Amino acid sequence: MPRANEIKSGMVIDINGIPHLVKNVDAKSPSSRGGSTMYKIRFTNLKTKQKLDDSFKGEEMLAEADCNRVQVQFSYVDGDAFTFMNMEDYSQYTLNRDEIEESVNYLTEGLDGIFALIMDETILGIELPHSVTLTVTETAPGIKGATAAGRTKPATLSTGLEIQVPEYLEAGQEVKVNTTNAKFMSRV
Repeated sequence: MPRANEIKSGMVIDINGIPHLVKNVDAKSPSSRGGSTMYKIRFTNLKTKQKLDDSFKGEEMLAEADCNRVQVQFSYVDGDAFTFMNMEDYSQYTLNRDEIEESVNYLTEGLDGIFALIMDETILGIELPHSVTLTVTETAPGIKGATAAGRTKPATLSTGLEIQVPEYLEAGQEVKVNTTNAKFMSRV
């Protein structure tokens, strides 16, 4: 059982018998000498997809859920059903669009580096890699002489995701996008 100060993003914690995925951990240092560091943790309920914010002292114990992390690859989408293939035994798992709504804009066929969270032979959700490569499909024409540190413009990517990109990028170029905050990282 890990302490609150050992919790990391991506861990699955058991709260009242329900698995919760740790999305974000924020440490708040004490303002007085005798105070203890508080850890504000944002969880996502893996069954209902509801968010839960809770605070813990650093020495409080939390129970890890009995959940398997299996590497999967995104195979295909059929209507609102997204299918993932287990990279070890080639079994398939299907999730509905509403179960992975925040991840849909990053999924491309054959995307590797995804982990499925499985409990009692049932897929509860997926965990995306930190960044993905997507193609710019629509944006204003590139400006000659624009610098990387210059202004940005909106761009639509191959999955329909809209982000801000540097002015020098043009349609057809590939970019690396951060999956936690939907921000441009670099050109590929």
